[in-house]
Amino acid sequence: MTNRLDRRARTTSFVRRVSQRREEKSSFAKVLIGMLIVFIGVVAAIFILADDDSFFVKNFGEDAVITKVFRKLASSAANKEHADFVLPFGLRRQNILFLGVDASENPKDPWTGTRTDTIILINIDPRTKSVNALSIPRDSKVYLPRDNGVNKINSAHAIGGVEMTKRTVEDTLGVHVDRYIMVHDNAVKEIVDAMGGIDIYVEKPMHYNDYAGKLHINFTKGDHHLNGQETVEYLRFRHDALGDIGRTQRQQWLLRSLVNKLKQPSTITKIPDIISVAKKYVKTDMSFYEMSQYAALAKQIDLNKTEIAMLPGAPNQRGYVSYWILDPEKTQEVVNRLIYRDKEHFDENLQVSASVLASDGAKGQEIASHLKEAGVNVKCTGHISRSHSQFISHSKKVTNEYYNWLSKKDEVLGGLQFVYDPVNYYCGESDFTIILSN
Repeated sequence: MTNRLDRRARTTSFVRRVSQRREEKSSFAKVLIGMLIVFIGVVAAIFILADDDSFFVKNFGEDAVITKVFRKLASSAANKEHADFVLPFGLRRQNILFLGVDASENPKDPWTGTRTDTIILINIDPRTKSVNALSIPRDSKVYLPRDNGVNKINSAHAIGGVEMTKRTVEDTLGVHVDRYIMVHDNAVKEIVDAMGGIDIYVEKPMHYNDYAGKLHINFTKGDHHLNGQETVEYLRFRHDALGDIGRTQRQQWLLRSLVNKLKQPSTITKIPDIISVAKKYVKTDMSFYEMSQYAALAKQIDLNKTEIAMLPGAPNQRGYVSYWILDPEKTQEVVNRLIYRDKEHFDENLQVSASVLASDGAKGQEIASHLKEAGVNVKCTGHISRSHSQFISHSKKVTNEYYNWLSKKDEVLGGLQFVYDPVNYYCGESDFTIILSN
């Protein structure tokens, strides 16, 4: 009993020291989904260009390593070794846990003792060729396994490594984690630089200086082309009303910029640099064969079927420690929808209500009129200052199939990011909310 109490005391003391030392200089909110797409996009590009040997010879040279690797993969594809997406573990849905860890105090070991500042559970369905992404706020208050008590979920990795993190996610959400991918914080900076920077709209003026933490953020509102360091600063900013929740949203917005960057042919020529960064700063339990199979699937993914969500809850302050308190009922609803794919079938005669919030009042009224013409009951309109447009579903019956049908019926309603959020706090009770940016 004495040993057990001593172990608990040491663990509590360790976590307290870590929290005190790092709370104010919290590291990057990595864009793990973005890193996944960069990684899969690179490998998928090889498969896409499987009939164009001259592309690699022209850009990298006859004897370049990447040209030789491409030829080997292309030869395998020609022999139908990897012609189709056939997972070695079957066509069942897979849960991939993506973790972004902060800076380690040990330069020789970038992983041990680090916290997971980004936690995203990705559900991949090979049958429907779709991907869902569930963001888990790092401050979520959870029970840690092996008698480690109550703590923030991002402390699990510092205490027990990736296995404890996986177990904590499984116990908290009632799911099974099949594979994991971890990305070190330095990867974001170096991969963005390797890609030549990314374009993003900064939603508000961001000014913050932390001389002790060597963090200096200075952005004006508007369009920016960010290099690696500036991307880190954009993601690290949390001194606004939403705090870490705002950072989670910025991860989702940056993802869209990364997707657009991957569509540019010039990105393919950056493959060697990106692979070099990945080898150094990415850790996974996937085999090369499994990764190549996911890459093959990436070509077929239908982004119109993608849903994203964040675990619903509310902030809570306990002394000097802030938590994100999960709503058990709403959390289960989100898990059932995004991970277990439990949602209602699409019905063209669906009777739904909507709220419309826009930074431009005239634009909001225009969208509201289009919705009414489509048979939607618009219950509320109002003003909101946002930089990104979204279609936010609050009801099980409002699926992305419904949104895609609605946007095809009226193209004015298209091009919005689909988000599922069962908590409706925008403007009156409605089945979905449309947010229109500047």
